[in-house]
Amino acid sequence: MLSSLIRQAEHRVGPHLAQLARGLCSYGSAELAARAVRLLTTVVIARRLAPDIVGEAALALTVFELVRVLERIGTGQQIVRARPDELAATCNSVRRFYIGWTSLLMIVQLLVAAVLGLVFGRPVAAEMLAALTLVYPFMAGGHVQFFLAMRAGGAARLARIGASQSIADQILTAALLIAWPSPWSVVLPKLLTAPIWLVLARRAAPWQPDRAAGTIPAATVLRFAGPVMRADGMTALRTQGDNLIIAATLGTSALGTYYFAFNAGVGIISSLVSALGMVAFPMLCSAKAGAARMAVFRRIVIGGGAVFVPVVALQALAAPFYVPLVFGAHWAFASPLIATMCLAGVPLLLSQLTGCWLRAEGRVGTDALTSTLTCALALGGLWLGATLGGLTLAVIGLIAGQTLGALFSAARVVLPALDIRKFSILRSEFCS
Repeated sequence: MLSSLIRQAEHRVGPHLAQLARGLCSYGSAELAARAVRLLTTVVIARRLAPDIVGEAALALTVFELVRVLERIGTGQQIVRARPDELAATCNSVRRFYIGWTSLLMIVQLLVAAVLGLVFGRPVAAEMLAALTLVYPFMAGGHVQFFLAMRAGGAARLARIGASQSIADQILTAALLIAWPSPWSVVLPKLLTAPIWLVLARRAAPWQPDRAAGTIPAATVLRFAGPVMRADGMTALRTQGDNLIIAATLGTSALGTYYFAFNAGVGIISSLVSALGMVAFPMLCSAKAGAARMAVFRRIVIGGGAVFVPVVALQALAAPFYVPLVFGAHWAFASPLIATMCLAGVPLLLSQLTGCWLRAEGRVGTDALTSTLTCALALGGLWLGATLGGLTLAVIGLIAGQTLGALFSAARVVLPALDIRKFSILRSEFCS
């Protein structure tokens, strides 16, 4: 029955949209399962922890994510983009480079933890940040295999990996919170579930180094890695730096409310937008550069917009009803904040599509520039709003800045790639 429906979909909308739909369905179903468990955890956090305690855990996790962004150096994307004849050598080089790089990041994060505890007087957050350095060896152990699975179009396998780790994380968090209401209960599961990710990633695409294949020049790795790291760094700074600004301007109690609103509002959409990128990027890389890749990109943009824009609108409109019902009446005051936060899903989608296209085209430098612009506008708007009018105005400023940056970047990158002048061709391709 399911295979028949997929064949009908391929006949009606073409194989690329059907592939995109299958990938999003895999991630979507996995995300729904993970979110069902995460919902329970969020309810437990909302009912067991005060905003200032949530803020302490949020601070540690925010700094961890900001340091971990240095891990995203584009080595995985090089595996996805590699020619078949250079794949083995690329994997050898990526493995060696990534192990050394993550070892260096462990030292960097320990130094940051020391500064956080000794200089800023946050010993608990510093201890949690230091403990999270143990995540990096697990990431290095499955890095090549994970991106080989992505290259092969294994959306379902990758979705199961993410969902399995997320569900285990949330179950552990809820159990620990019930037994031990502490910020450690929110942070420790991130470390305890890392072995699950490692085992599943290595099973997704079994691989061993091939010494006979040799390696690619280090300059090749670094040439692609630098701009990708800058682009992902700006994205992470945009999505994590907001927590630091809120903490600095409004305090950790406001950060706890903001952290809750973000996860309740844009958490689902951001996860699905990231899933769209993981499905779309290998599709674009496998298409021949030029008209063929542009045709695939047009279908991805249409499919992504058709799915995400209605979901964003529905979630924003429903926030006043589901927030007090699900999270408790004492969080009802955050409903307008959560409804506003939901709107961030649209600029996130635009930024993801822009980044996927630029990386598939090898224009990683331009990707870094567009990410920097969006980051500066988003955080600038957040800081201005927090300084002038408190938490609600800060969120409005954040979304306004994100939207402005995403629209500007999309106008320069996405619209030329879509080639609107040939809309009649697009329509015939879509309907054929």
